[in-house]
Amino acid sequence: MKSLSNMTCIRHACGPLMATLLTFLVASAQAQEIVDTWRYTLRRPAEGWRSAGFDDSSWTEGSGGFGTSDTPGARVGTTWSTNSIWLRKKFNLAEIPAKPVLWMHHDENAEVYVNGKQIAAAKGYTSKYESVPIDADKLSALKVGENVMAVHCSQEVGGQFIDVHVVDGDNIPTLPRPQRSTKPFQSQLITQWGAAVTADNAWREYPRPQLQRENWQNLNGHWDYAITPVEQTETPEQWAGKILVPFCLESKLGGVQYLLDRSEALWYRRNFRAATNEGKRQLLNFEAVDYRCEVFVNGKSVGKHTGGNTPFTFDITDAVSNGDNLLVVRVEDETEQWQLRGKQTLNARGIWYTQVSGIWQTVWLEEVDQNHIEQIKIHTDAQAGTISVEPTVIGGGKIEVVVKDGDRVVAKANGPGKLDLQIPHAHLWTPADPHLYDVLVSLVGTNDRPVDTIKTYAGIRSVGKTKDAAGNWRFTLNGKVIFHWGPLDQGWWPDGLLTPPSDDAMVFDIAWLKSAGFNMIRKHIKVEPRRYYYHCDRLGMVLWQDQVSGGEGRNKGWPEWTRLQPNPVDANWPSEQHQQFMSELEAMINSLENHPSIVCWVPFNEAWGQHQTVEVGHWTSKRDPSRLVNIASGGNFWPAGDIVDEHRYPHPGFPFELDTGGRFDAFIKVMGEFGGHGYPVQDHLWDANRRNWGYGDIPKSEAEYKERYATSIKMLNELRQQGIAAGVYTQTTDVEGEINGLMTYDRKVIKFPADELVQLHAMLFHDAAPVEADSKAGQ
Repeated sequence: MKSLSNMTCIRHACGPLMATLLTFLVASAQAQEIVDTWRYTLRRPAEGWRSAGFDDSSWTEGSGGFGTSDTPGARVGTTWSTNSIWLRKKFNLAEIPAKPVLWMHHDENAEVYVNGKQIAAAKGYTSKYESVPIDADKLSALKVGENVMAVHCSQEVGGQFIDVHVVDGDNIPTLPRPQRSTKPFQSQLITQWGAAVTADNAWREYPRPQLQRENWQNLNGHWDYAITPVEQTETPEQWAGKILVPFCLESKLGGVQYLLDRSEALWYRRNFRAATNEGKRQLLNFEAVDYRCEVFVNGKSVGKHTGGNTPFTFDITDAVSNGDNLLVVRVEDETEQWQLRGKQTLNARGIWYTQVSGIWQTVWLEEVDQNHIEQIKIHTDAQAGTISVEPTVIGGGKIEVVVKDGDRVVAKANGPGKLDLQIPHAHLWTPADPHLYDVLVSLVGTNDRPVDTIKTYAGIRSVGKTKDAAGNWRFTLNGKVIFHWGPLDQGWWPDGLLTPPSDDAMVFDIAWLKSAGFNMIRKHIKVEPRRYYYHCDRLGMVLWQDQVSGGEGRNKGWPEWTRLQPNPVDANWPSEQHQQFMSELEAMINSLENHPSIVCWVPFNEAWGQHQTVEVGHWTSKRDPSRLVNIASGGNFWPAGDIVDEHRYPHPGFPFELDTGGRFDAFIKVMGEFGGHGYPVQDHLWDANRRNWGYGDIPKSEAEYKERYATSIKMLNELRQQGIAAGVYTQTTDVEGEINGLMTYDRKVIKFPADELVQLHAMLFHDAAPVEADSKAGQ
């Protein structure tokens, strides 16, 4: 052992040639070279796959072992998440070991063959590597020189993993650390909008529709990128290539498709031109960067930001030069841990999707006066017919506001602070009639001339709740009852991942859902680009907006999921992580609260990271009293916010029997998720070889799929008659291995035509119980 330790020291001190020689010497001493390179297939192969001479050249090459990283004892080199896998590899024996055994960690029903002869059949599964003796009558399968191993393994329950080596039972080696996969799964799917993306047309639209200025510069396009050890804080000297901003490192459209590790930092670099005018400030805006970043202009740090889902701005005036400038961004992203990341994961499978790192929304520059409008808050009141404008101003000056309906000026006001404008014969915003007023806000200087002018808009509407004659709470909009009916919408794309391929692509999703008879979208644990909410405002689509979830999973940061049962529990979050959660919740509300389409905030999804529920609920209701709060959609029920929310698959149902002692009396009852009926469309699957799934077994035909959907809608309508005020169907599109969308992931196949859905959905909008006279609508 001493000599081997010395060898290890020499290996670290020597070059690759010496390391290779030492590997050979160690392997020889142990009677077997450890081979981790396999060829594999996830589809049943042709006859003869066990034999040494079988042609496996069409199989995929991968590094062992195979499985999911959350399986106990696993050393995963290649993710395997389907029901079955077939493996083959070649390995050499310098001599037959004195005591040959299989050193293996396996899932259900593993079969092992060497040179065409079966040498093991292992039932059940293991949670660690174990020595499996090779029977004496099967030892003849082994030979000196080249051998071929073939393995078949199944997965039935729990985690999954398979790895097998022939070793000397008296000298079992320590297996090397598996080679980390740096590439995400590379699907062939691409949307029509993604196929049209170029560096010249990538997200050219103005990114902040509710505070628009004319003088701005779009910085999207090709940037240099580099990957370094996370310890490196100096700007790299060598750059790896080009990445297309605003698409993330892992995405097809970004052009790199690399999985960033927590031990690495991602760097960006590009040049830009700026004019340094006296009395002006240069503001650098990032719509979203996942997760921690530091920004440098001409070598000077101009700011740091933590949080991967909301926009932020740095004043770079003191660092920028007239003419050419150098912009560098350094990013760290652990993806998991306590970070708020939604559906991202390091091990994409099931309901968890490919990680997203770095810049994933627009980067842009704007010039403003040293006295300028930093922010605008807009509040409306449907009953009073008013629009209130509350600006935050940097420097001094007087505010002037002009409200226009088309080309016609309908109201004016000026003065300091908050301005209230009465709109004659106010035209209210509704999904059926999404009327918007244009608003022009100017900051006027000492010479009575505007030093800053921004364009925005407002939709006059009020959100509330009321009881019907049966005593059930209902949603209201502008004092009228409205049944909220929409899909769970995750906003993922096969080519851009979290980043939509284009503005038109986002519009397609929203417009199609509206044409299919939905009036609401639950935006699921993702914050979209701000233009998404603008399109919902102008097209007339009500939104429930989720906070992005986080926490370290069920073992840490997630409580036991008790749903609507009495005596709920919360997770315990460290103070620092809770404060970051609240900071990101505040940032989301702050950036989106002017949008009339958003009517409900959802701080938690199910019990994912659910903690300090009552405190978070009360804070959210106080922070924005103009909207309703669904504190934990499908999560552990605590008396906070306005809504009690059940998730149930595949068909909807609500546990009315748990409403004991008036527990739910003050809350609107909703079906926050149901459905998820899966239907695969060949040639439009993210990965045809993986376990593609929906809730319940997969229907045998399109007719059966549609019948299941129709049954769910009928059941939801029955629940509506019993007091359910909203329904959320899972989901708009397929997402990676989930095939329960109303359309395919690439949006090229509509599984259920919109005109058929409109007819099915019509029953949901017929009157249920009449509303009581003492309505609290609008309150």
